[in-house]
Amino acid sequence: MATLTHHHEPAAVEQLAPSPKAQRTFLTIIGAGILLLIIGIIAAILHTGEHQDKIPLVGSTGALHDADVSDKGHSVLIRRIVVSLWHSNLFFVGISAVGTVFMAIQYVAYAGWSVVVKRINEALAAWLIPGAVIMVLLFILGRQDIFHWTHDGIMTKGSPTYDKIVAGKAGFLTFWFYLIRMVSYLTIWGVFSWRLRQLSLQEDLYGGTRYFHKSVTTSALFLVLYGITSSMSAWDWVMSVDVHWFSTMFGWYVFASWWVSGIAATALIAIYLKQAGYLRFMNANHFHDLGKLMFGFSIFWTYVWFSQFMLIWYANLPEEAVYFNQRLGGFDGQYTWMFYFNLVINFAFPFLALMTRDAKRQMIVMKIVCIAILIGHWSDFYLMLMPGTMKGDNGFLIEIGIAMIFLGSFLILLTRRLSEASLIPVNHPFVDESVHHTT
Repeated sequence: MATLTHHHEPAAVEQLAPSPKAQRTFLTIIGAGILLLIIGIIAAILHTGEHQDKIPLVGSTGALHDADVSDKGHSVLIRRIVVSLWHSNLFFVGISAVGTVFMAIQYVAYAGWSVVVKRINEALAAWLIPGAVIMVLLFILGRQDIFHWTHDGIMTKGSPTYDKIVAGKAGFLTFWFYLIRMVSYLTIWGVFSWRLRQLSLQEDLYGGTRYFHKSVTTSALFLVLYGITSSMSAWDWVMSVDVHWFSTMFGWYVFASWWVSGIAATALIAIYLKQAGYLRFMNANHFHDLGKLMFGFSIFWTYVWFSQFMLIWYANLPEEAVYFNQRLGGFDGQYTWMFYFNLVINFAFPFLALMTRDAKRQMIVMKIVCIAILIGHWSDFYLMLMPGTMKGDNGFLIEIGIAMIFLGSFLILLTRRLSEASLIPVNHPFVDESVHHTT
C-alpha cells in the first residue's frame, strides 16, 4: 500500500503543469459520456418502439393511438435528458460551493492544518459560473419537465389542471420569484468564492497578514449567507420537485450530501496530485484529518437521513409518507434497490472502511472511499429527483453519460484553476503550521 511521509522543509512555490495525458483523460471521459448518452437515447427510442408495436392498430383510431404513444415516448426522452442535466449540474454546483464553504470555515476557525489543500478548495469553485448559467437556462427552457408546479393552469381556479395544494404555495412558487432566488443564491456563492480567491492570490504576491484578516471577515459573512441560501436552494431546486411533499429537515439533508461529497472531492484531488509528484508537503496527518471528516460527516448524513425517515414512518401521514412510498416499492419497485444501496455506499462502507486510524492514512483506502462517496451521493441526488420527475420512466445510461460529460468538463476547469497559482499558498500566516502538521 502507498504510504505518506512527513516533511520538515520550508514551504516553496509549487506550480502545477497539466500534462497532455491528463487532458486526454478528461477528454476521454467526456467522449465516453457522449457515447453512453447516444447509446442511452437509442435504447430509449427502441424501447418506445417496442412498446408501440404491442398496441393493436384498429383503423384510423389505432393509428392515432400509435402516434400518441410515439409523441409520449419523445416527450419522456426529452424530459429524461432535461432532468438528468439538472441532476448532475446540481451535484457539481453543490460540490463547487462546498469548496468555498470548507475554506471559509478554516478561516473563521483560524485553522492551520488545512492550508496545504486550500488551493484545491479554491479550484473546486471553478464550476460555479458555468454551473449557474446551465441551471438558469435549464429552469427557463425546461422547467415544465422538472417541476410540476410550473404547468399551465395548475394554480388557476376553474382550470382542469387546478391543484389546491399547489395553489396554496403560489406566493412562493412563481416563475420570477423563483428565478430571482436562484440567481441570488448563485451570485452570492460566486461573488464570495471569487473574492476569497482574489485575496488569496494577493496574499501570495504581497505577503503580510492584511489579506488573511480580510479573508476571515469575508468568510464569516459568507458562512452566514450560505447557511440561509443553502437550505433555501434545497427547497427550491430539489424539494419543490415533489411539490405536494415537504420536510423541515430537507435543507440539512441536502447540505450533508453536498458537504461530505465536497470533502471527498478535496481528498481525492489531493491524492491524485500527491501521486503525480505534487503537494510534497502534504503528509499522512493531513489525509488522516480529511478521513476523519469524511468518516464523521458520513455518520452525520446518516443521522439526518434516519431522523427524517423515522419521523415520517412513525407518524405515517399520507401526505408525508408518499415520498418514501415512491422510493420503497413504488413504480413496481424500480427504486427499492437504490434506496438500500444508498445506505450501504453512503454509510456502511465509509463507516467500516475508515474506522481505523491506519485506514485514514493509506492513500489507496482513502481513494476507494472517496470515489465510493462521490458515486453514492450522486446516486442520492438521483433518488431525490427521479421518482418525482420521471416516475417509472427512469433509466441509467443517459444519466451516467451526462454525469461523465459534466465530470470531464469539471476536471478541465478545475485543473486550469489549479495551474494558475502555486499549489502551496506560500505567504499564508499558517503555512508553516500546516507543513509541520501532526496528529
